[in-house]
Amino acid sequence: MTTATPFPSGSIRSVSGTTVVVRGDDIDTDRIIPARFLKCVTFEALGPAAFADDRAELANNPAGPHPFDRPEHQGASILLVNRNFGCGSSREHAPQALMRWGIRAVVGESFAEIFYGNCLALGIPCLVADHDTMLAIQAAAEADSAASFEVDVAEARLSCGAQSWQLDLAAGPRQMLATGQWDATGQLLAHGDALQATAARLPYLNGFSAA
Repeated sequence: MTTATPFPSGSIRSVSGTTVVVRGDDIDTDRIIPARFLKCVTFEALGPAAFADDRAELANNPAGPHPFDRPEHQGASILLVNRNFGCGSSREHAPQALMRWGIRAVVGESFAEIFYGNCLALGIPCLVADHDTMLAIQAAAEADSAASFEVDVAEARLSCGAQSWQLDLAAGPRQMLATGQWDATGQLLAHGDALQATAARLPYLNGFSAA
């Protein structure tokens, strides 16, 4: 699957949609996007390669294919995981692959720091739940794959119908997501006049001629 959903932009206060559960601790970035896909020139084709090796390994599993290959999870926007998700190498291809598959928020027990930062830089909030709460969330999601969940970024809360779970999101990332400051490129483009004025003052952009 490759999502047709627009990529994150601007203020991100909530994320709504169906969920996909990927269970297991210490799922590293090599599993999220295997190293052979890092040879790409751009990130554009990474979506279908998310969890490529895990999916291939489970393709003929009697218990069923990988969650990312199950029909009921196509179009899911919220990923539910466990401890230390995104550990291993610092490759930014991992959150890029998840985003291009369709993921717009991740809820888990804990995240590797660099993976967390790379997600924030793409506008993908990563919220934390304790172990028992996470197991309850995953059980609720698996009980009804068609159920719509909402991640309230501003309140750090996940809800589905009458069910609601309090999560954790540090004040800094919460503020960056709410204000759109997570988008460094957007921040630069919003100050085009100041950028042009600065460029005009830089000697190496003006042939080192006197201003």
